[in-house]
Amino acid sequence: MAMISPSRRVRRTPFSDGVEAAGVKGYTVYNRMLLPTVFESVEADYHHLKKAVQVWDVACERQVELRGPDAGRLMQMLTPRDLRGMLPGQCYYVPIVDETGGMLNDPVAVKLAEDRWWISIADSDLLLWVKGIANGYRLDVLVDEPDVSPLAVQGPKSDDLMARVFGDRVRDVRFFRFGMFTFEGRDLAIARSGYSKQGGFEIYVEGGDIGMPLWNALKAAGEDLDVRAGCPNLIERIEGGLLSYGNDMTDDNTPHECGLGRFCNTHTAIGCIGRDALLRVAKEGPVQQIRAIDISGDRVPGCDRVWPCYADGQRVGQVTSAAWSPDFQTNVAIGMVRLSHWAEGTRLEVETPDGMRPATVREKFWA
Repeated sequence: MAMISPSRRVRRTPFSDGVEAAGVKGYTVYNRMLLPTVFESVEADYHHLKKAVQVWDVACERQVELRGPDAGRLMQMLTPRDLRGMLPGQCYYVPIVDETGGMLNDPVAVKLAEDRWWISIADSDLLLWVKGIANGYRLDVLVDEPDVSPLAVQGPKSDDLMARVFGDRVRDVRFFRFGMFTFEGRDLAIARSGYSKQGGFEIYVEGGDIGMPLWNALKAAGEDLDVRAGCPNLIERIEGGLLSYGNDMTDDNTPHECGLGRFCNTHTAIGCIGRDALLRVAKEGPVQQIRAIDISGDRVPGCDRVWPCYADGQRVGQVTSAAWSPDFQTNVAIGMVRLSHWAEGTRLEVETPDGMRPATVREKFWA
């Protein structure tokens, strides 16, 4: 397999030295930065994540900062989720849509103050879209990418590890809330959140100079907890139904198609750019939607392209992410399926690189 040639266009992170010392075996490129994908093996990393604690370099989750008197107005223009009740110290999962209602990103919005927000983005050029909206509407707001690099601590022992480094008060941080904690004289926002279902935190590291000191402190404090370097795990995220922007959804899909309608308060989110389009979608209902899919047989190969789904010889959807689940002893998958075939128990055939496979639509994800 060909390697990626090094370039300054693909940026290292403040934690890259630690990732390499830990024996990273694979990377992908995400927001033009390195994102680890495997250390020991995907399955070994999966088992360890579920029983211990891992430190993840997710600096590629770049921040779009909104700062100024119109920061709140701009944030509401970007999303159909009603933000009027959101308080400083809270984090919201927010679909970001364009004027057609198409998904541009599915980030976490972090409200630092009434006039200061971070948007912790998935893989896309959202910064340019936000700058364009701010400039086009002549808003009194500064939009920029700050020197903030998230570091995640995930797994069932994450509370114990974090308390050793930041004190027991970190245990009191509630889900999708954040608090300010000090490390080496630097105040850092720490949220109870993360891209796994195993529980944990995301540390918003302001200033790359303390990246490796923090990495080393977490590793040293967790030796008896079996702390290891880790990364978002393909198997675990599919089991939990955690969607990947650019894989499971694109700007061709609305939030309702992605199963994110509960995060859309379209009638009350006044000012959202895609509001009119989404009102029509909400009234008519989506014609396709994300579903969990069981694929029968031996383990499937890696899903590096869409796999068409068929019923009675007609294409009725596509699989976008798939992997063998050791815990559930089946091939777990995420797919987009037409309304006529998305009911639980519907039988499909999936065209994998190894040939056609029987599959079954599930109502819920596995974890």
